[in-house]
Amino acid sequence: MKSFKRILLLIVIALGIAIYYNYPKLNILAGYSAKNTASSIFLAGRSLEFTDANDNNFSPINVTSDEINIEEKSATGSVYGLLKRKAVYREGLGAVLITNDFDITKPQPTPKRSTPDNNTPFPYGNADHKDTIFSNIDYKKLNETIDTIFNDRNQTRSVIVVYKDKIIAEKYDTGFTKESKQLGWSMTKSITGTLFGILKCKGKIDIQQSDLFPEWESDDRKDITIHNLLQMNSGLEWEEDYNTISDVTKMLFLEKDMTKVQINKPLVGKPNETWNYSSGTSNLLSGILRTKFNTQQEYLDFWYSALIDKIGMNSMIVETDMSNHYVGSSYAWATTRDWAKFGLLYLHNGEWNGEHLFDEDWVDYATNPTPTSDGSYGAQIWLNAGGKFPDAPKNMYSFNGYKGQNVFILPDQDLVVVRTGLTKNADVNSLLKGIVNSIKH
Repeated sequence: MKSFKRILLLIVIALGIAIYYNYPKLNILAGYSAKNTASSIFLAGRSLEFTDANDNNFSPINVTSDEINIEEKSATGSVYGLLKRKAVYREGLGAVLITNDFDITKPQPTPKRSTPDNNTPFPYGNADHKDTIFSNIDYKKLNETIDTIFNDRNQTRSVIVVYKDKIIAEKYDTGFTKESKQLGWSMTKSITGTLFGILKCKGKIDIQQSDLFPEWESDDRKDITIHNLLQMNSGLEWEEDYNTISDVTKMLFLEKDMTKVQINKPLVGKPNETWNYSSGTSNLLSGILRTKFNTQQEYLDFWYSALIDKIGMNSMIVETDMSNHYVGSSYAWATTRDWAKFGLLYLHNGEWNGEHLFDEDWVDYATNPTPTSDGSYGAQIWLNAGGKFPDAPKNMYSFNGYKGQNVFILPDQDLVVVRTGLTKNADVNSLLKGIVNSIKH
């Protein structure tokens, strides 16, 4: 009996040690599951069963379990019942992962939204346009190309191809429609960057501004400019790894104010000489945007009035953190058609239905390769100048997100291609090649 008690005690001690050392990881896993579940159900309108079987069904997230509270609009994620995290959905602000001391009853300002135009045809409204048959398109080849990326390996959820402002192909996986909101993940960074282009066009911001934060006044960080941040070329320390306990996972699933995380990071390189992809930088930019407005309400409204609702991306919701800052790195949701509208804005060099939201030179700036990025990155926008997609045009650029969310802009072909899904390993190069080759120019 004594030996049994000793063994039981050793097991308890070992379990306690294991929990202690793995607590941060468990915390992040439960947090991811709770946040993703709350957004999927209360924002995107999916079921708990679907979310667990698809969006949360990958290692190591699949060790978690989730519960929802319909009345509270909350989701709770746990890992083996050892640790629980909660996320709540707030109308207009999306889902937010909360701490125990967060007051969900406290009123928060929410962005004012425009009334959707459901009468004008796409892209300037939300109504279907009349099919346009282009004589230079091989529709059979086009549709066969798109069909090939819808399978278990590619895990594609939606594809849309827009040519000369007309939808020439559109396909959705089972369970999804043109009304389904898709999480853009890091495509949100391109939304954040574009807002700086809009402010620059209005003469309300200088992207060469330095001396950005009091914390940087006494060291070399004072030389970092908004330009450096837009290009991910500040030299600030940051680890962007979604498979470990890293800067990005701690920020997204532990922090109350995501705009401040990278402020406290030291320099590990030189501004304009050390490209390093960083979600912390994009949220830092979201914080800088907040300083350009007198009130929280003006900041919240600007994202929609100046860009999102301005071009009819009425389905889009950009979620906020606990401090009510937009998570400018990761959390924009929208239908595939609305993501395509964002690509068209750039294809038209900032002009939307006769109005310039930003200047053409902003497109040139945002798609100019960042020093030391090997031609892969501009200003919160990915480039193909380095040939990542070898069978696509070198001047193609894109908004890209985790697990293979893409909006591709092909200026010479007058094309926008959107693909959403659950894996970054999809054969997107063949998709782009087939689409381009199906159109004779």
